[in-house]
Amino acid sequence: MPTPNQTLIDLETRFWNSMVHQDTDAALELLSEPALMVSAHGAMKFDHAAYRKMAEQGSMVVTSFEFGDMQVVFPNEATAILTYGVTQSVAPRGTGDRTVQQMNDSSTWIQKDGRWQCAMHTETPVAAKQAAH
Repeated sequence: MPTPNQTLIDLETRFWNSMVHQDTDAALELLSEPALMVSAHGAMKFDHAAYRKMAEQGSMVVTSFEFGDMQVVFPNEATAILTYGVTQSVAPRGTGDRTVQQMNDSSTWIQKDGRWQCAMHTETPVAAKQAAH
């Protein structure tokens, strides 16, 4: 039986794999509705239809990822917050021109109707000095 921490790490991994494999339906099963995201593109709130449009028509796609230093905290039994570093490769849709990025991410998962769903995700580029360490 996986530990609660491992269950959440597995869910986060499944979400990232859904992006790499461009499996929007798998991602939507894991997303709360609405959900929130904060990135270099700003803060946004989106529903499942808006996520589907971003995932299937967005200009960039995630081609690979590797997590590092995963931390999981449970503020209560129905909430989990994950923080981690990620090395991600992204490419313009339809090309092989990959760019590797170092990011610091967080995800907030909530238990809703007996299953975990991601309600918020943040992504911050690693500063050049921090990436060199």
